Amino acid sequence: MDKASSHKTKRHNVTLPQLLVQNAEAYGDTKTAIREKAYGIWQKYTWSDYFSYVKKTAAGFAALNMKRGDNLCMIVNNSPEWLFSELAAHALGATTLNLFTSSIADELAFSINRISSPLVVVQDQEQVDKLLEVKDRLPNIQKVVYIDPTGMTSYENDSWLISYAGLLEIGEKYIADHPGDIEEEFNKGRPQDIAVMIQTSGTTGVPKIAMLSHRNLATMAAQWVEAANIQPEENWISMSPPAWIVDQMWGMGVALSSAMTMNFPETNETVLEDFRDIGPSMLITASRFWEDMASRIRVKISDASWIKRKLFYLGESVGRSVVAKRLHKQTIAWPIKVLYQFLTLAVYNPLLDRLGCSHFHSAFTGGHPISPDVIGFFRAIGLNLKQCYGLTESGGIFQIQPDDEVKLETVGKPLPLTEVKLADDQEVLVKSEANFSGYYNDYKSTEAAFENGWLKTGDAGYIDEDGHLLIIGRKEDIIRNKSGEAFSPDFIETRLKFSPYIKEAVTFGEARPYISAMINIDLGNVGNWAEERMIPYTTYMDLSQQKAVEELILKEVRQVNEQLPDVMKIKKFVLLYKMLDADDDELTRTGKVRRRFVYGLYIKIIEAIYAGLKNLPVTGKIRYRDGRMGEIETSINIISVD
Repeated sequence: MDKASSHKTKRHNVTLPQLLVQNAEAYGDTKTAIREKAYGIWQKYTWSDYFSYVKKTAAGFAALNMKRGDNLCMIVNNSPEWLFSELAAHALGATTLNLFTSSIADELAFSINRISSPLVVVQDQEQVDKLLEVKDRLPNIQKVVYIDPTGMTSYENDSWLISYAGLLEIGEKYIADHPGDIEEEFNKGRPQDIAVMIQTSGTTGVPKIAMLSHRNLATMAAQWVEAANIQPEENWISMSPPAWIVDQMWGMGVALSSAMTMNFPETNETVLEDFRDIGPSMLITASRFWEDMASRIRVKISDASWIKRKLFYLGESVGRSVVAKRLHKQTIAWPIKVLYQFLTLAVYNPLLDRLGCSHFHSAFTGGHPISPDVIGFFRAIGLNLKQCYGLTESGGIFQIQPDDEVKLETVGKPLPLTEVKLADDQEVLVKSEANFSGYYNDYKSTEAAFENGWLKTGDAGYIDEDGHLLIIGRKEDIIRNKSGEAFSPDFIETRLKFSPYIKEAVTFGEARPYISAMINIDLGNVGNWAEERMIPYTTYMDLSQQKAVEELILKEVRQVNEQLPDVMKIKKFVLLYKMLDADDDELTRTGKVRRRFVYGLYIKIIEAIYAGLKNLPVTGKIRYRDGRMGEIETSINIISVD
């Protein structure tokens, strides 16, 4: 075995904390492991610093009686303390479950009790208050560790709570009193031990809890390092929630395996500014991020001067033409080459620099399907955006588009250590050592997830003549109209959401004579559009009922219909009086529509559409920011597209 293969095998067959130890020994203080922006200044941690914090955090947990086999719940934002706490728990042989910080108190209590977590790490006062609200329903919690001390002065005498700084203090004392113990714990771990648990999206009911071993995550990391040729100190910016598989796959796997640098932006609002500071070389984030960015660009361009608008639209048109010719390996005429080079300097590069994306060699979109128009738009302006595909149970993203074979409709080819095939009913099946170890306390669902060693993804698709996988949609969501013709709601909805004025869309049509849609307008973009036209409004509901807004969305829907086959064309739609909301169980915490729940909740509106009504009085429930429920009465119009 050559040296490179030996090194790869060694990193493939160790635990995640042991990977950290290897990096600390190899790079010490010579390479940067983590950067965090605070108060406008980037703070850096070397690999020695990283290991030191994880060791002290692990010792703090040991002082609080964390034992091998325990579970640790975490309700945290993207920050170094997330990495320190999670790896520290893994070093002691515990398993971690990250929960979304946007979750309400009842959701948190339910999830914490499911895994009997004796310790919980939270971000700040907001999360502490949620747990205090349901403390009487959390009998297993012995201690809550909070990271951000802001606003916590009045809580200092609560023995249930301890600050992260306090945890480090008791950790240092534990190390002094028990020399060598923590290092022994690092060495006890085995690759097959469960490291991470992740709640599935729960679009059809109570989320299952997928268990991923150290080997699962290390295998996925090894594939990405090889396929993307990731080098030490390349920059990754962490912005997806730690409760989502992508940042778990990257922060716990790829960054450790490749010695890549993890960068944490100061706030969600400063992400684009922080992009420009760091110049990340890669990014994977949800389709909604790219859809929102495309919408913002288009809205700003529409407000620009006549010359800038014309130059941008010329640039987009030429860019799309060049991208298409390159994909099909066609010759590009020299006048187009010259024009393209000019537009690169005059349009593409300044725009990408303003977005903070000028240093990307690859950017990926995952999670919910994305419209090919969005991919085509960004590739036309010079951003190497590609679709990828994966799921929690597969250990993350296992299917990516090669740089020289980017087809807008597909999700590319499998990573090096992954096999993909289709079942007889077109379900996508995947085989890899990265596939998850099973569902927590759910043997029946675990058994049902596999077929002869192949993981059943639940998605339908097909493989084209070049070996690219195209995802049609969730197998269970593919529905048939009254005539028996099949269609995918996702296919239609992703195209609707390419409009800068449409935030969310849900389509219906099972056993119906035609397809209808329920649409959420984009409050920011539609609001700006209305203000420019001196259209007064007060609330989201008020804006969505404006006649001019209905006509605006009607125009957008008609444009989408032009791209769709007849069976998928939308005949009627309504503008919903409220935003679909995860707090109302209409969306999952990752932003996916809970289709069956939404269908049941809005069945009166759906029935009114197919009954041929023109408008419908509705009484709806809304949840205020303080958790109170309210009721609103309004009337919505049913808009015919023909």
